Amino acid sequence: MFEIRGEGIIQVAAEGHRSYVGGNDQYWDEIGRLQFEFLLKNGLTEDTLLLDIGCGSLRGGCLFINFLAEKNYLGIDKELSLIILGVATELGIEAYLEKKPEFVISAEFEFVKFSRIPTMAIAQSIFTHLTQDDIDLCLKNLREFVHEGFVLFATYFPSETRASNPSRSHSHACFHYTVNEISALAQRAGFKFENIGDWGHPRGQHIAAFRKL
Repeated sequence: MFEIRGEGIIQVAAEGHRSYVGGNDQYWDEIGRLQFEFLLKNGLTEDTLLLDIGCGSLRGGCLFINFLAEKNYLGIDKELSLIILGVATELGIEAYLEKKPEFVISAEFEFVKFSRIPTMAIAQSIFTHLTQDDIDLCLKNLREFVHEGFVLFATYFPSETRASNPSRSHSHACFHYTVNEISALAQRAGFKFENIGDWGHPRGQHIAAFRKL
């Protein structure tokens, strides 16, 4: 069994909202800043309507929310407790009330529950925990929801050859994929794929762009 650690609200309470998402003090700040600066270099402005897939306890979300215009941050995650703790202890209630981010709780990538349609998205360390079937579901639902011109930046653990991955998605299991596997998933969902590769992630995750043309 690969479930060395549990997942869900009990595990969040036991580990804390930072450790649960793999964010000790060093990686919390480093990976949050990495996401923010990467999107800034790739077209993020205050007026961008940004979707944060797997927003968790707002490691990158705090930076995005404070930068973006009011109501321009959309966060989706399957763990309600992570979002609550992220707002309460990382973002702060004052910023929450001022910026009015919108959140959806879903394990099925139900993007249609949002009241607005994003123009850009980031999925940092989400595909690294998903089977191909669940990546398929995410990309299919996303493409049906967004308009032309939309771009998703998603990270993955690279592999030179096809990896022997776990049989089901899990918050604390690691999945590795070849560029060809990620590209095939993108094309199957109808996205134009661009592999960006190494972007300085401290744990070696690569990143790719998925564009709806």
